[in-house]
Amino acid sequence: MSPIGVPLPVTADWVYLVAGVSLLLAVVLPQVLSRYAVSAPMVLVAVGMVIGATPLADDVSVDPAAHLSLVEHVTELAVLVSLMGVGLALDRGLDLRSARSRQGWSATWRLLAIAMPLSIGGVALLGWAIGLAPAVALLLGAVLAPTDPVLASDVQVAGPQTDEHEVDETDEVRFTLTSEAGLNDGLAFPFVYLAVIAAAEGLGVGTALEWVGWYLVAKIVIGVVGGYLVGRALAWLAFRAPSRSLRTAETGDALLAVAALVTSYGVGEVCGGYGFLSVFVCAMTFRAQERTHDYHESLHQVVERLERLLVLFVLLVLGVALTRGLLEALDWRGVLLGLALIFGIRPLSALVAMGWPWSHGRRGMTGGEALATAFFGVRGVGSVFYLAYAAAEDDTFAADGLWSTVAFTIVVSVLVHEVLAKPVMMRVGDG
Repeated sequence: MSPIGVPLPVTADWVYLVAGVSLLLAVVLPQVLSRYAVSAPMVLVAVGMVIGATPLADDVSVDPAAHLSLVEHVTELAVLVSLMGVGLALDRGLDLRSARSRQGWSATWRLLAIAMPLSIGGVALLGWAIGLAPAVALLLGAVLAPTDPVLASDVQVAGPQTDEHEVDETDEVRFTLTSEAGLNDGLAFPFVYLAVIAAAEGLGVGTALEWVGWYLVAKIVIGVVGGYLVGRALAWLAFRAPSRSLRTAETGDALLAVAALVTSYGVGEVCGGYGFLSVFVCAMTFRAQERTHDYHESLHQVVERLERLLVLFVLLVLGVALTRGLLEALDWRGVLLGLALIFGIRPLSALVAMGWPWSHGRRGMTGGEALATAFFGVRGVGSVFYLAYAAAEDDTFAADGLWSTVAFTIVVSVLVHEVLAKPVMMRVGDG
C-alpha cells in the first residue's frame, strides 16, 4: 500500500522496470563484491525471490505447468545459445584420427559414457525406492543429468584464446567441466525419451530395441553429422568464400554466430537428430577452422551477451516463482533426491568414471583436480527445459512435485557450487 492507502498499480511497466533494475544489479553487484562468493546467478535468484514476495508479482503468473510451451521454448533458446558459446570457447580441438587428441578428451568421454548413466541410474533407483513411479523416477534422473555450461562460471573456460602462445592447455578441470556440459545437454535426451516411452507404452523388448537403435544411436549420429556439415559450410563461407563480401571473418559481422546456432539446430531437428548436439558440434567445427583468427572472439562476445541476458532472465523468473508457490509441493523425497544428487550421486559417479584414486595420475589430473571435477556438476537451465518438454509430451510429468524437486535442486546447486567455486579453484590451481 502507498502512504495514503491507495494500492500500488501492478502493470507491465512495473514489470519492465523491476526486470531492468534486476539485470543491472546482476551486472554491477558481482563486480563490486568480486572479493566475496557472490555471482550474477545468485543475485538474480535472490532478487527474484524478493520481487516474488512483494505485491509487484501478484498479477504475474509464474506457474510453469500453466505455461509449458513458453517455458520450454525460452529455456530451449537459452541452452542453445549457451552451447554455441561453449563450442566457440573451447581452445582444445578434437581430431578423432589422432590418439593424442582423443586422449586429451579422455576425462570428458568418461564423464559422458560412465558418470552420466550412473547418475541417471542412481537418481532413478533412489526415486523408485522412496515411492516414485518408475517412469517418473527415470525422468528425474534424466532431467537432472545435464550439467550447466553457464552457471558457476569460475569453473568454466573463460573464452576463446586466439593467440596460440596464450592458450592454456593444462587446465584440465575447466576444460573437462566445460566440454562435458557442452555435450551432455544433448546426450541426456535419449533418457528423457525413454521415460516418456515408459510412461506412455511401458517398456518391452520391442520398445527397448527401438529406443537403442533410434533414440540412443541414430539420433545422436544424425545430430553430430548435421552439426559438423553446417560448421564446415559456415567456416568455408566465413574464411574461404571466393568473394570478399561473403567472407564474414573479414567483414567482421559477428551475427554469424546467431545464424550458425539457429541453422545447425534447425538442420539437426529437421533431419531427426538431436539439435543440441548439432549446435555444439557446429561451434566446435567452426572453431577448428582458422583456430587463432580474431573472428572467434567477436562471435563469442555476441553469444556471451545473448546468453547472459537469457540465462539471467530465466533465473530471475525462477526466483520469483520460488516465493510464489513453486516449492509448495516439495516434500522430503524431493529434498532427499536433490541433496543426494549434488553431494553423493554425481561426485561418486564422476570419481568412478575417472578411476580415482587408483589411476587419476595417469589420466592427466591430480587428486585435487579429480575431486573438483567430480563435485562441480552444476544443475541449471537445461533441467527446466527437459522437464517442460516431458510434461508437454505426457501429463504424468506435469505434477507440481516434479517442478518443486527440480527447482530445489537447481537453487541448492547454484548456491553451493557458486559459493565454493572460487576458493576451490584457487586451491586446486595452487597445486
